[in-house]
Amino acid sequence: MSSLNINVQDLIKIKPVLDPEFTPAVLWNKEYRRLVLENKNARAIKISLKRPRGTVSVFETAVFPNEEQYKEVNVKYIERLIKFLLWAKGGYEVVISGADDIAMAIKDIYSPTGARAFDFEIMGEKIYGKPFTVTASSLADSPQSEEISIKLGGNTDGCRIGFDLGGSDRKCAATIDGEVVHSEEVEWSPYFEQDPEWHLAGILDSLKRAAEKLPRVDAIGGSAAGVYVDNQVRIASLFRGVSEQDFKDKVVNIFDSCAAEYNNVPFIVANDGDVTALAGAISLDDTAVLGMSMGTSEAVGYVNGEGNITDWLNELAFAPVDYRDENNPIDEWSGDIGCGVQYFSQQCVARIAPAAGIDFPQEMPFPERLVEVQKLMEQKDERAVKIYQTIGVYFAYTIAHYAEFYEIKNLLILGRVTSGAGGNMILDIAEDVLKIEFPELAKNIHFRTPDEQFKRHGQAVIAATLPSLQA
Repeated sequence: MSSLNINVQDLIKIKPVLDPEFTPAVLWNKEYRRLVLENKNARAIKISLKRPRGTVSVFETAVFPNEEQYKEVNVKYIERLIKFLLWAKGGYEVVISGADDIAMAIKDIYSPTGARAFDFEIMGEKIYGKPFTVTASSLADSPQSEEISIKLGGNTDGCRIGFDLGGSDRKCAATIDGEVVHSEEVEWSPYFEQDPEWHLAGILDSLKRAAEKLPRVDAIGGSAAGVYVDNQVRIASLFRGVSEQDFKDKVVNIFDSCAAEYNNVPFIVANDGDVTALAGAISLDDTAVLGMSMGTSEAVGYVNGEGNITDWLNELAFAPVDYRDENNPIDEWSGDIGCGVQYFSQQCVARIAPAAGIDFPQEMPFPERLVEVQKLMEQKDERAVKIYQTIGVYFAYTIAHYAEFYEIKNLLILGRVTSGAGGNMILDIAEDVLKIEFPELAKNIHFRTPDEQFKRHGQAVIAATLPSLQA
């Protein structure tokens, strides 16, 4: 008996003009679930992700029966879900309840020698400091959901410094009682720098220049791509060039070193996506904000319906959004296919530019390629228009996918890729596609964009509000 194959190409109402093979995760999952509902022997299944402090995230769904024709498609469905959930919410233990056969397959995939060896290592020892495990249980013994959230940001009193570390620049701002008195952007290229002292010197340089504009420094807040626990760096693309030993010895506590330079004033570093979401919540005076920055990578953060940040990772650059089996772009870091970073970043612009007829020299850095595409867009060059149209379609289907895991009332979009006329086109196209494909979502999700100055410097200003001066 042949394996079941799910093909959604005929179901996509609007295809990306430069990438017609794009297979939206949301439509693939929808078709899978439709077929499962038609099967009288379908099985209920729960996926639970355990994190520190007793927190647990639970996702409930259903799969086909344990029959040969369904094995491959069942594993693909659950594996892609788990990959998404791990990078959205995090977890050092995954419990699969109700399907021991699928649990065994997932355990092999998420192992030191499996296809998801990267995720096995990162989610275990690097982020949570313990071995990553996949276990099976009955539905009756499945873990119960237990989520937590914390209030962070919104503090403007005193003299503050805020910084935002990106892959192509670092931004820094100084504020006095909420008024911005200094804001600057300094180019740097940290990805492949091997010396952690180089990174430290760059960060301290930005802090020093901001401090010179203040009578004193009362607090420092930072925004950077990656995972940070108690200001410790657990994983961050900014330091990918640093050796493992130097990472442990000099990068993990790099922000403690920065704090020590300023008498250990209140100092908080948060994921740049979460700072984006906080920016939205503060500026909109609203909640349920998904913030997304399209820059060197894809950065995502979330403020829940209560107006708080959760302990979720929200590292959706690693989360799959495209389920095609062939010709799927590969993430250079994790080795996985169809991940968000290849669709919502400078990497995406560079990747699809040749399909638009724009050929860049191989040695040309991605930020420079983006600048050239933006110049072409200002001239209404049809090649650039197609690039932004394509990203807009990607964006619509991906937002619908994200909405299966996040309550979203407000979608705040920032980052270099969204600057200028091209950014406006991305959002216009995305809203149009949502109205056609997902009309209910279109009614309930509001697209929010700050002005150009805020897009480029706002995260540093908001980062400055992270620490509280109250003991």
